[in-house]
Amino acid sequence: MSDTKDSAAAGPAGPEGDAPPKTAKQLEKEAKKQAKLDKLKQKQDKLAEKASKPKDKKDKPESKRPERPAGVTTYDVETPAGERKDTTCALPDAYSPQYVEAAWYDWWEKQGFFSPDYGRKPGEVNPKGQFVMVIPPPNVTANLHLGHALTNSVEDAITRWHRMKGRSALWVPGCDHAGIATQVVVEKRLMREQKLTRHDLGRDKFVEKVWEWKNEKGHLIYEQLRRLGSSLDWSRVSFTMDPMLARAVTESFVLLHDEGVIYRSLRLVNWSCSLKSAISDIEVEKRELPGRTLLSVPGYKEKVEFGVLVSFAYRVEGTDEELVVATTRVETMLGDTAVAVHPDDKRYAHLHGKFVTHPFVERRLPIVCDSFVEMEFGTGAVKITPAHDPNDYEVGKRHNLPFLTMMTDEGRITDDCGQFSGMPRFEARRAVLAALKEKGLYKETKDNPMVVPICTRSKDIIEPLIKPQWYVRCDEMAADAMAVVKSGELRIIPEAHEKTWFRWMTDIRDWCISRQLWWGHRIPAYFVTVSDDSVPRGEETDGHYWVSGRTEEEARQKAAARFNVPAEKVALRQDPDVLDTWYSSALFPFSVFGWPDQTEDLKRFYPTSLLETGHDIIFFWVARMVFFGRKLLGKLPFKEVYFHAMVCDAHGRKMSKSLGNVIDPLDVIRGISLEGLHKLLQENTNLDPAEVKRAMQGQKEDYPKGIPECGTDALRFALCAYTTQGRDINLDVLRVQGYRFFCNKLWNATKFAMLYLGDDFRPSEQLPAAGGGESGGAEADPMDRWILSRLSAATEACDAGFVNYDFPSATTACYNFWLYDLCDVYLEAIKPVFAGDDAARKESARQVLYTCLETGLRLISPFMPFISEELFQRLPRRTAACPPSICVTAYPEPAEMAAYRDAGLESDVEFAQKVVHAVRSMRAQYNLPNKTRAQLVLRCADTETAERLRRLQAAVTTLSYSASVQVDGEPPAGCAIATVSDKCEAHLLLKGLVDPEKERLRLEKRRAQLDATLEKLSAQMAMSDYESKVPQDVRAANTEKHGQLATEIESLVRGLQHLLAL
Repeated sequence: MSDTKDSAAAGPAGPEGDAPPKTAKQLEKEAKKQAKLDKLKQKQDKLAEKASKPKDKKDKPESKRPERPAGVTTYDVETPAGERKDTTCALPDAYSPQYVEAAWYDWWEKQGFFSPDYGRKPGEVNPKGQFVMVIPPPNVTANLHLGHALTNSVEDAITRWHRMKGRSALWVPGCDHAGIATQVVVEKRLMREQKLTRHDLGRDKFVEKVWEWKNEKGHLIYEQLRRLGSSLDWSRVSFTMDPMLARAVTESFVLLHDEGVIYRSLRLVNWSCSLKSAISDIEVEKRELPGRTLLSVPGYKEKVEFGVLVSFAYRVEGTDEELVVATTRVETMLGDTAVAVHPDDKRYAHLHGKFVTHPFVERRLPIVCDSFVEMEFGTGAVKITPAHDPNDYEVGKRHNLPFLTMMTDEGRITDDCGQFSGMPRFEARRAVLAALKEKGLYKETKDNPMVVPICTRSKDIIEPLIKPQWYVRCDEMAADAMAVVKSGELRIIPEAHEKTWFRWMTDIRDWCISRQLWWGHRIPAYFVTVSDDSVPRGEETDGHYWVSGRTEEEARQKAAARFNVPAEKVALRQDPDVLDTWYSSALFPFSVFGWPDQTEDLKRFYPTSLLETGHDIIFFWVARMVFFGRKLLGKLPFKEVYFHAMVCDAHGRKMSKSLGNVIDPLDVIRGISLEGLHKLLQENTNLDPAEVKRAMQGQKEDYPKGIPECGTDALRFALCAYTTQGRDINLDVLRVQGYRFFCNKLWNATKFAMLYLGDDFRPSEQLPAAGGGESGGAEADPMDRWILSRLSAATEACDAGFVNYDFPSATTACYNFWLYDLCDVYLEAIKPVFAGDDAARKESARQVLYTCLETGLRLISPFMPFISEELFQRLPRRTAACPPSICVTAYPEPAEMAAYRDAGLESDVEFAQKVVHAVRSMRAQYNLPNKTRAQLVLRCADTETAERLRRLQAAVTTLSYSASVQVDGEPPAGCAIATVSDKCEAHLLLKGLVDPEKERLRLEKRRAQLDATLEKLSAQMAMSDYESKVPQDVRAANTEKHGQLATEIESLVRGLQHLLAL
């Protein structure tokens, strides 16, 4: 290319050299063009060379980071885990959760800030007291959901507040072994990866596999808790199957069994045929059906019909008469042992004492009289299946009926049921119905709204079955639990839940604690067989032949003593069942501290201060902790219980995977696309295709653009802000995003304020004087005194919010102070100060501004630990002895801020802000930009009002973007007028600042639009059937809109009048 360029510059380019010579201008133009071509060629060559090189990661600069979304800033300084984050670098331009949340948690943990002994010798008594709480242990199998996020956001805020109040704060982490859930997960994995069942492995090998899974996956839940910023003391982390906690389980069982509180009995239980185990009530979903419904049931190819009532007849023995009964589970008629009628039902008085005959087996069923029968329901005759229905069970006991089990543990019909023997239960349902029709006994099938019990773990239909199980006798413990609440010894918050507490305790049933599983705490009870003819052989249902022991040898000695035989004649067989997971959870508040040993931790930290949890487990966990704490240690496990609300979606629906509204809090923190949400649904193997489709549609409607990145602080703040006592939370993710914007506002405000402070700023060791600024007194600037008064109010509200568990009040106080008081007013009001030359006034404003920033960050820190730490570390300290982290810095005390409170000044500034808003509205109406300053005259009706405004004249001038403010002057011609109150008018001089004709046309056009809208709305509201056909909420909205339109039109009319006067 250089040859071409040279020849062009030399003159003639043609081969013959006979072209006319080019002018200097032409040559210069061609030279520039060629230079551009050269540059383009070089760029293309460079790109071609780069493309031809093999891609090798080593060729990339070491500092190159993975691709990140546009606008996302990350913390890229190499910081070893646990080391303090580098805060010497400049703050990023905008708030980024990824940047802010990096590195802090590891440093907090390594520094021991979460230990109750931080800053003191181990065990040293803290004169400020202590706060102790245990975490509601999440299941080891679970990923955190928004319910967990709510629990941990509230609990961490409470713990951090107590820690900052100077108390020895201990929040104990832990995890539940989740018997059924974990066993199901590992069994599925075993089948998926090795095509084996647990029975193929045997019990010991299978339990080893579960431990392998736990050691591989169990840390994930803890990592999620760390991601939420939970300030847990990880040195005390407890797993409910740890040896220390397992010992507590064994000890408690033996003590309670010896006392007769735990006993063995043959009763009806919730039975899962898929799991082949009894399950607790909380693991049963009670699904309401409106009528006939087909449901998928594990193990069945075709869906099964529910929600119908089948009527059929039994023939009365020795007659041609029939007795018609109805049932929703027609297959259970194979276990019927009676038909019941009401003793006062005259229709059946002649049948009292007679029998009906079973059509399929040789069985006579007595007709019994029982007042539980509702004469008006159905035919007034009820089939009785004592072994398969809770109500029938009680009838069976009252009338001494046989309890015939017609279904096996696997859900098949038993061998003594004739032609139906061996059938799966729901195939038998169809077969029994067909057989009844064949015999002419079938009457009808009709829709019947009903509740179907479904196992939440296996999705199987629950069957009531009679099984020998272990039970905890609850009546005396329940009476004691009611007494401690009535006496005030145990405080329940909100008080509304006391009714639920008393209802549960009044109607309490004994607690079934045995589960037919392999994973869990194996029951330390042994069935006794004695090789001595003097001792008859026992039945497994007979509790007399069961002994418990901390060891097998201890149990053997108990058996020998009970049956008065030598120990060598005793053979023991340990119960293969395990204890209900809730059993070990009920011991959690003291097992984590080493009970039954009298450890230093137990003496120091039990009883705990507070239990915080959801009200859905008031009975399953909270009551049982009270039972065991009082029974085994003689003390309540906690002094207060705070029940938070339940998290629903934005529409008020319960979180459900099939609705697609179950949200992983980490997806809210990090953000996720709609496609990502869909993918998570598709990977959920527990949902059938129809549920996946419905859930995906729900996600598309609620999150059309996915979930934006909100960050941990915004999520925590939103959840705490939502926690209104006694109400469930309808969580709108967009509101969480709103708090992410608030974080950005807080970030920018602090950055901006730090420019005012300057690099050389040093805060005074003491707070500013109560009068404001360094010198205080009446001469101090009123806006300095006002912002300190607002800070005092926020401090009082926040502290009261924590004391009263009124978290929305605390979050609102923080939000309003930062956004409305500090950002919108104070930072704007002091701009002229820092633009001026008054050094003393600047220093005074700096001290006040620093106090607002530093105190405001401490106020919000329990809710927003990451951003408050990041910004706090950028501020200088008052003294070298200040704590190293905001999380161990003192929380602002209302008492130390009380002197700043000035209600009169706050009232004055509130009135001044009304003036500012009125002026800003006028400016907006006439399209005046902020940089265009206008003269403002304020006409006051009395001297007091005028004096109030004169004291704040500088602030009004700045905040209203005015060139000057004259109080009680004579307004010049050409002003727009706004009424601030009955005692004040604002006159804004527009003459020379606006084009009257142009503004007149704009305002008239706007008025025409508003008139048309108002006319249309008025016509709708005037329709004859408006009140009857339009919903109340729509009518209320229309009324509000009508008023707003009328007000805006009235304002425009005044504006047009002002323009005509210009």
